[in-house]
Amino acid sequence: MELKLRNSKINLPAFFPDATHAVIRGFAPDDFAHTGTTGIVTNTFHFLIDGIVDIVEKSGGIRKFMNINLPVITDSGGFQAMSLVRNSKNGGYFNENGVVFKNFRNGQFLELTPETCIETQIKIKSDIIMCLDDCTDPSEPFEEQEKSVERTIRWAKRCKDTFDKYVNETTFTDDERRPLIFGIIQGGNHPVLRKECAEALIKMDFDGYAYGGWPMYKGTLMEEILSIVADSMPKDKPKYAMGVGKPEDIQKCIKMGYNMFDCVLPTRDARHERLYVFNGNDISAEPDKFYDFLNIGSGKYKHDTTAISENCGCLTCQKYLRAYLHHLFKVGDPAAYRLATIHNLYFYTQLMSYFSSAS
Repeated sequence: MELKLRNSKINLPAFFPDATHAVIRGFAPDDFAHTGTTGIVTNTFHFLIDGIVDIVEKSGGIRKFMNINLPVITDSGGFQAMSLVRNSKNGGYFNENGVVFKNFRNGQFLELTPETCIETQIKIKSDIIMCLDDCTDPSEPFEEQEKSVERTIRWAKRCKDTFDKYVNETTFTDDERRPLIFGIIQGGNHPVLRKECAEALIKMDFDGYAYGGWPMYKGTLMEEILSIVADSMPKDKPKYAMGVGKPEDIQKCIKMGYNMFDCVLPTRDARHERLYVFNGNDISAEPDKFYDFLNIGSGKYKHDTTAISENCGCLTCQKYLRAYLHHLFKVGDPAAYRLATIHNLYFYTQLMSYFSSAS
């Protein structure tokens, strides 16, 4: 599937690493040129917390602010805001209008409504805008999940109305198309609620649809409910499995029909000395265990003069030895994060290319 964005096109399936605060730690925006990354995910909630919305808008949008030429998805921040309100005693709350939460940086209270959520994402020139949703924990009772779905549907309508008003009042061209807007399907572990939410959002005619909430529960991929949600989505529109990032879980979700993914895993693992390598000489996801981790901090790599992976074309593998990367981590140099992140993101690019060619 090809997805047309503001001024670019991308092929699905695709993986989008999380640049939550408009940055991947220890990794410069220029480094995306070495990874083949399709696009990134940033976060509306954190932009509000960081107080950078106005300067991003003044800069000409998130791409110009970061100086990148990649599509940008902006998560609505509903997951983070709801988690903060539900799990803290800082006086935040949510109601029909939206979410009020305390900025832990300066102590001020901020309000995130469906309208301000969309307006903020428009200001920063997101390529794919996500609706504000009411996100719950999978363990919450049916009654709470039902309320969450009802609120998510009402908020989605307000998000879509705000977005449509902007689109109707703005002139777009072939060189600068309108952004896309995705609805987020909630409902916890309850198939009936997930289907109800999906049906209501489909009637609003979003550009794409996302699985919202927790894709993992107690360390295990929630395959049954993910599959039910995928089957409830339109076949001709993007299906986004938010938060799914383990290679084997992406593989399972692609078989369900999902074609968009994001996660912090490859970049976080890179900073923790965990490098992804394919097993065998070919890039493939056919065996049950098609990849492994190379723990570069292990002492056995101190004198290893080979590349991280012989079948990897990334900058790190082409130019640097295992022994050198091991050394960088041991002395605590930030270059270790950079080179490890380049490798892991390139691995994900190879993985998505394989899935695309195999479909």
